[in-house]
Amino acid sequence: MTLSDLTAVSPIDGRYHSKTKELTDYFSEFALIKYRVEVEIRYFIALYELPLPQLSDILPEDIASLKNIISNFSLENAQRIKDIESITNHDVKAVEYFIKEEFDKTGLSRYKEFIHFGLTSQDINNTAVPLSVKEAFNDVYYPLLSEVINVLADDGEKWKDIPMLAKTHGQPASPTKLGKELMVFVYRLERQVEHFNQIPFTAKFGGATGNFNAHKVSFPEINWTGFGNKFVSESLGLKREQYTTQISNYDELGAFMDNLKRINTILIDLCRDIWTYISMDYFKQKIKKGEIGSSAMPHKVNPIDFENAEGNLGIANAILDHLTLKLPISRLQRDLTDSTVLRNIGVPFGHTLIAFKSLLKGLGKLLLNEAALRADLDKNWAVVAEAIQTILRSIGYPNPYEALKDLTRTNSVINEQSIHTFIDSLEIEPELKIKMKAITPFNYTGI
Repeated sequence: MTLSDLTAVSPIDGRYHSKTKELTDYFSEFALIKYRVEVEIRYFIALYELPLPQLSDILPEDIASLKNIISNFSLENAQRIKDIESITNHDVKAVEYFIKEEFDKTGLSRYKEFIHFGLTSQDINNTAVPLSVKEAFNDVYYPLLSEVINVLADDGEKWKDIPMLAKTHGQPASPTKLGKELMVFVYRLERQVEHFNQIPFTAKFGGATGNFNAHKVSFPEINWTGFGNKFVSESLGLKREQYTTQISNYDELGAFMDNLKRINTILIDLCRDIWTYISMDYFKQKIKKGEIGSSAMPHKVNPIDFENAEGNLGIANAILDHLTLKLPISRLQRDLTDSTVLRNIGVPFGHTLIAFKSLLKGLGKLLLNEAALRADLDKNWAVVAEAIQTILRSIGYPNPYEALKDLTRTNSVINEQSIHTFIDSLEIEPELKIKMKAITPFNYTGI
């Protein structure tokens, strides 16, 4: 069978491909190969610009032709590399051999031994992968997360004056505002976005065991550490890790993925809250003609977008958790476990994109049912007891908490009348009674 939405094993490339296809430019096999080619060629150009004397007679037009290999890289080029890999059984060496073939085509054959000069595979992988993560974050992930935050902020503003019964431990509590409860999530997400500014995208670049051994023995007069720092920073836009083994330390990448996990966890919390509000009838959902909520119950309009988002955020976090815990651990100077695990780095991004888009769809379908919110408030006049007993405390009235507890902590109905009867029984100034009677579940909402 040919690969299609119907034959793909992963739902990312199958059922949900329409929601994740933009990630193919960053995390597909083609993308990984392309990023490797880019790093190899930019490294060669950096050696030329050092300048390395052996490359001094290369012409500017030759450099332009090398840059064209990056900009014009095609599926056919990637397939050629895969064909070479079928012989070498080594993916990065296949990239080197492909570039050497391209050198032969452009008349640069005599320089081709400076392709991958002094490097090991992880100098390429541990620059290509963080580069792909950085660009996927900037181009795809962050714009979509910003859209989620903006929609929540807009809803928070739209519903900022809607009073709502709060629930702590699932029981009625001091009223709040619907908009404020959404702004809690906006605030939490924005704080995590700020943390991204503190986490650099780092790369390993230093030869077989991180010490520039081959570079130093070949050209001892060159400051290879300075070269590596400049190349990684200026040519790739990353930050070079100063002390490494053969592979990246992955500590900053782990911190980055931990931050992704926290954002996903916040959104899981949001999904569950909105799901609950829908179940409480605080929200209706827009109905799309032709859609079916249940195969057996025709009336159902299920909160499937929030359920889908919650499920995919959970899967993303499970994978991110494994990556965070596994990648920084490697036997001695290197084992191969990071390589196969790292190939899955696009998977949590995929599930996260599915979740973001489902969440946006769900938020766009919400219809406020203000009558349900008001009915809940009207049934729970006991929540103003906190206000009354606190005012009584402020004037030194004896045992106000206990008095309100005796009134409200019963199984009898507490309504406006019973609250006002209690207030009338208090031996306090009439003006204070008027102030207390003005407090309702609809206006006792704080700041």
